[in-house]
Amino acid sequence: MSPSATTPRYTVPGLSVEQGGKVVASLGMRLHALNDLALTLKHIHWNVVGPHFIAVHEMLDPQTSAVREMADAVAERISALGGEPQGTPGVLVAERAWDDYSIGRADAIAHLGALDLVYTGLIESHRRVAAEIEETDPVTQDLLITQLGALEQFQWFVRAHLESGSGRLSTAGTSREEEAAQAAKSGAGSAEAPRKAAKKSAAKKGAAKKSSARKTTAGRNRTTR
Repeated sequence: MSPSATTPRYTVPGLSVEQGGKVVASLGMRLHALNDLALTLKHIHWNVVGPHFIAVHEMLDPQTSAVREMADAVAERISALGGEPQGTPGVLVAERAWDDYSIGRADAIAHLGALDLVYTGLIESHRRVAAEIEETDPVTQDLLITQLGALEQFQWFVRAHLESGSGRLSTAGTSREEEAAQAAKSGAGSAEAPRKAAKKSAAKKGAAKKSSARKTTAGRNRTTR
């Protein structure tokens, strides 16, 4: 039963089949979005490279597992409402309103920049559906709100890698994955430059101090002798 034809033969008590059908249609797209996110997270998990590889690689597996559980919960709610959850790749691709994730093998920070946009899109849609069904089906709304809490936490984990000390996101103002990936990578580079400069300056000061100490010691040795 696709989102375009979702009037069930029965639904949960307290809803008409028409109301149940509308909720099923909304949840059908939430199911697609969650399944797509789980696949995207695993794709990134396999394709991150660079200095932050292990941190990002290991961060994404728990997120993938949690998102798969969210998809399962949404699918079961669709069934409880009398609908037919669609979980095949063909239906997902045919019915989704977004393109495939566009970043292949890339620096971990670049992937996180793009993933930030992925999370933003999904969270905004989850919130919109939760608001739309508030009066019709508070049970389904509660399910989505619970998922939103976890999804927003996952995005926070991602954004922690993209945020400057002043609280600015390197991806601010971007609207395409490639653009966000580049902005994140550039932001990491500009943040790294001052750290490298400070480290280099500290090393120079340390070397100068050691040199001064050696000269002083040498002077003392000559005096003592």
